[in-house]
Amino acid sequence: MEMERGNSAAQLKLPTEAELEAAYREDLTASFPPQELKPLSHIMEMWRQGRYLPWCFYEGESGPIGECFLWLGEPGWALLDYLCVTPGWRNDGFGAAMLRMMRAKLPGTVILCESESPLHAPDPAMAKRRLGFYSRNGARLAGYDTELFGVHYCTLYWADGAVEDSVLSAQHRFIYRDSFASEKFSKYVRIPRGPQAPAAPVVPWEA
Repeated sequence: MEMERGNSAAQLKLPTEAELEAAYREDLTASFPPQELKPLSHIMEMWRQGRYLPWCFYEGESGPIGECFLWLGEPGWALLDYLCVTPGWRNDGFGAAMLRMMRAKLPGTVILCESESPLHAPDPAMAKRRLGFYSRNGARLAGYDTELFGVHYCTLYWADGAVEDSVLSAQHRFIYRDSFASEKFSKYVRIPRGPQAPAAPVVPWEA
């Protein structure tokens, strides 16, 4: 059953820098492989520049018990960068609650999402479950895949209606191109990823 713990209303809000650092080190590093994690310094820099919303999820009087980080693109566009629930607080519906709050905070915004493709995932069953979770929570599956630093992702999105793949992929590319040097972008970002492309070597974000 959702949202049983605590007596106060749950909130999705920006953390203090100390809370963000703790959430990154305690939750994200435990939940995501190194090749999928941006350096904390990069997240902090983008936040200070107004290009990132590292929302944390608070329930009751506890500190953050989850994270919903958004990478901002052009007005009306964003990318769900990380969604994570603190170990010990999982399986209570908090992930779904964060997605609902995320959409409510950004009405009219198209929010892109990358979820590891079962085709090349180390754990294909887990990858399929993640895709099912996003689908149950209103995400649409785009008609193209993405490859970032050698990791193959399915592309999903939330929007008020269907959006053409050409528009999605152009805005998707912009988010990365706006942050990466051209050499890094061309070497490690494939949006869209060719349907028959072979698996690429996996490298860390700071490559």
